[in-house]
Amino acid sequence: MQHSPASSNSSEDNRHTTQDPLADSQTQAPRIHDTPPQRTRDFTDLLHAASALLLLALILLIAANLNGMTKGVETDARNAGQTLNWLMDVPTTLVQQLTAVFIVVSVLIQILVNREWLHSVISILALLSGYAGCALLSAGLHATGNLNLISALVSNGTGASPASLLPDMYAGLGAFLTVAGPRRMHTTVKWGWNTLYVVATIMVIVSWHSLPGVLVSFALARFIGMLIRFASGSENKGVWGKHLAQALNDIGIHVTMLERRDHTDTEHTVLRTSAQDDLIENSRMYDAIDRDGSHYVVSVLDNQRRSAGYLNQLWQWIRLNGVVVRRDRSAQDAMHHHLSMILGLHNIDLQTPNVYGVTDSGESSILVFDAQTAPHPFDLSQLDDAQARALLAYVDTAHRRGYTHRRITPDCIVTISGSDPIVAGWQNGDCASSQANIALDKVQLLALLCAVIGIDRSVVAAREIWGDDTLIDIAPFVQKAAVPAATRALDGWDKHLLGMLRSTLKTLLPQDADEPMETVALSRFNLRSFIALTLTIVAIAVVFTQMRPDAMIRAVRNANPWWALLCMLFSFVAWLGTGLTLAAFMDHGRRRWFGIFCSQAASGFTAVSMPAGVGPAFVNLQFLRKSGYKNTAATAIMSAVVVSQALTTVVLLLGIGIFSGRNTLSGMVPTNTLIIAIAVAALVMSLAMLIPPIRKKIITTYLPIIRSYARQLVEMLTKPKEFAIAIAGAVVLNVAIGLGFWAALLAFGYRTNPIETMFIFMLANTLGSAVPTPGGLGAVEAALTFAFSSVGVPAAVALSATLLYRVCFYWLRIPIGALAMHWLDRHNLI
Repeated sequence: MQHSPASSNSSEDNRHTTQDPLADSQTQAPRIHDTPPQRTRDFTDLLHAASALLLLALILLIAANLNGMTKGVETDARNAGQTLNWLMDVPTTLVQQLTAVFIVVSVLIQILVNREWLHSVISILALLSGYAGCALLSAGLHATGNLNLISALVSNGTGASPASLLPDMYAGLGAFLTVAGPRRMHTTVKWGWNTLYVVATIMVIVSWHSLPGVLVSFALARFIGMLIRFASGSENKGVWGKHLAQALNDIGIHVTMLERRDHTDTEHTVLRTSAQDDLIENSRMYDAIDRDGSHYVVSVLDNQRRSAGYLNQLWQWIRLNGVVVRRDRSAQDAMHHHLSMILGLHNIDLQTPNVYGVTDSGESSILVFDAQTAPHPFDLSQLDDAQARALLAYVDTAHRRGYTHRRITPDCIVTISGSDPIVAGWQNGDCASSQANIALDKVQLLALLCAVIGIDRSVVAAREIWGDDTLIDIAPFVQKAAVPAATRALDGWDKHLLGMLRSTLKTLLPQDADEPMETVALSRFNLRSFIALTLTIVAIAVVFTQMRPDAMIRAVRNANPWWALLCMLFSFVAWLGTGLTLAAFMDHGRRRWFGIFCSQAASGFTAVSMPAGVGPAFVNLQFLRKSGYKNTAATAIMSAVVVSQALTTVVLLLGIGIFSGRNTLSGMVPTNTLIIAIAVAALVMSLAMLIPPIRKKIITTYLPIIRSYARQLVEMLTKPKEFAIAIAGAVVLNVAIGLGFWAALLAFGYRTNPIETMFIFMLANTLGSAVPTPGGLGAVEAALTFAFSSVGVPAAVALSATLLYRVCFYWLRIPIGALAMHWLDRHNLI
């Protein structure tokens, strides 16, 4: 047991500890009114259940797609366990039965001896649920008909019926032990897990159970067990009643009365707080009186109740980017840190609750406050300008000494003994803070004041206390991710408040300011990260579902390596062409040639997740923004690149088609496709303009942007030198990809006219790329194979050349593009 009374109360502590020991024995037993311990829902159980579910899905994915690897691991395990060959003579069913009986009986005996009747019932229900869940999952996996997956899971010890594909022993016993635990509380649970792991290893070694089947069964057990344990709750092992009184006695508080407070609030929130104990999350609160008549507020935080606060800290750490967030796993860490924060603020002459001390007992940590100086909630509707300035000064004083709060909400505004309001609840804060955390604190408080007393009054008060320079510095942090949800729930809040606050702060900028006020990326889960995650998921799905490695390997193996290498070189030349087109419209001082080349290479990665043409445009737009162009200018440059490339393609198609004498141009375009597309676009636009609100929105909001964009686009396209360079780059692009397919045909010994090959390829590739699949996948292959086979190229050669071309111009570009995108991201260019 640990204790650490606050130094500010050392005299009071000495008064308690110097009492006559005989007096203690003569005092009457303390009056204790406490609620019996209840089962507690631990939110880490949900986190463990989610982790088990993800693990289960990962194992199934590996078993279905990497069957050889799982078989190899099993073989290695069996080779390493040849010394256990004698176990083959032992009936495996007997081993399983003995294991199940030993684990269940030993654990139930300990639970029943402790008179944990409900615990035993729930544990048995978990056992049955584990068996039933394993049977259902087995039947579901069998119903998929995936032979690779079924062959990886099936084993000698599982029956032939669909419901017994997985070994159910581990699912049933694992769920049982999960609910009967945790293992630190019951020694039989600990030995039960160890026994189950040993038996599972043996069963894999003797080929009775498959490794993927065992792992899936264990993951299912943890998932079912954790869900049941969270739903039913687990036994609270915190300190209660007379044991709490004894813990207080150890830090000098000789309790004569200890009474628990009942929560009177009706809000069903995950994090429940009270101003009386300085907003400790999910604590149990008591009123205590010692034998000297002193009154105390006792706050008890249990490890199980602390888990919700820890998960909230963990979420803030994941959600926010560039700011430090505390992660106190245990109740002891949280309470000790809270005490140090209060004493640190008190040491710099800030008004704080008078804290007596802290002590730990079992799985609980106890923080004691003087009841006479306990904080009380402040009515924000009564906040005036002077009190707002007091709050701003309070936080500013803390910041000057390196202290930050990191979660200022309306509940944090409290008052002590009727004084001016202060900011309470510093348990999530820290000292020696960075400038980003300081700015975040100021934004949270300023946004709170704006929602209560208005933007103008809040900014006037902030300018008086913090100064204009500080407000200008924190302006980039004024965004939704910085403001807690509790503040956004205030009556005075609306969705335009932060925008208006940013606009007000922008007016503080000097007239000759060079740099615009750009927003700092605080949230990890913004549009950019969502798009990146989506691209990655789609790319993985495309690779696993659409890639035909056997056909591609066969095509590459049969190709002439020198012509195949030339095809790959043309792929790099194509990037040089697109890079030249982009660079033509950029300012000379902003051209970073290697960065431009990497931006074009990165389009190879986006092509696996976006329709053909969309990926490069997206990358170009992001690259231009990071290169210093505003949205309108970046969009105009990107559009100029697209126009140059499209115009060049059309001119080349018409020119080569006319001079080659072929009628392929008219014969390959689907009937009425173009006119239908134009008609649909016109219909949508007309319907939108018929609706008055939409028409008004377009005219007032979007039309000025379109005019500005069109003006810049026309200005760029009317620069003869830049436009000529852009056209040259587009010509290099088209010639490179056309000659790339010509080289692919030569790789299989089929010679064609390069000019005609370029024409047919450009036409077929353009039509195939119009299909909105990632990179035109499937459509491009079909269009190229059909186009060249229809003009006399043998179908087998056309298909092989198409596959080789796609390997060089699509599949091999994916890893190269990923590396290029990583480089761009590290250099803040995308």
